[in-house]
Amino acid sequence: MGLLDTLTEQASNVLSKSGGQSGLMEAAIGLISNPQIGGIQGLIKLFQDKGMGDIITSWISTKPNLPISAEQIQSVFGAEQIQAVAQKLGVDSQAASSGLASVLPSVVDKLTPDGAVPEGGMLEKGLAMLKGLISKT
Repeated sequence: MGLLDTLTEQASNVLSKSGGQSGLMEAAIGLISNPQIGGIQGLIKLFQDKGMGDIITSWISTKPNLPISAEQIQSVFGAEQIQAVAQKLGVDSQAASSGLASVLPSVVDKLTPDGAVPEGGMLEKGLAMLKGLISKT
């Protein structure tokens, strides 16, 4: 099974379990693919710069994901980006941060199924595919 097949299967499983969380999943994917973030590599750097490299490393690895709090999400992404997500979802900033804290570990984990960041544009293809799956739910 290829990487895209694996991502499709895992994304479908996550989406079927998440139900109403598709907006949050889409927001998390949007943050990762935001040019200001710089994809998964930029996200890793952002977490490392905020002293939370161990958290995102756990999401990428094949080991259990470390949790992240709404406050830590706020610290990593900043109030402006969280407010933009909140407006898109029609919730307050605290709800947006809490929601992202609940789905972002799974999104990063599913985008890195072998414990490493995919190379050669595969991650971008995976992100685009996830967005397509989410928009169908």
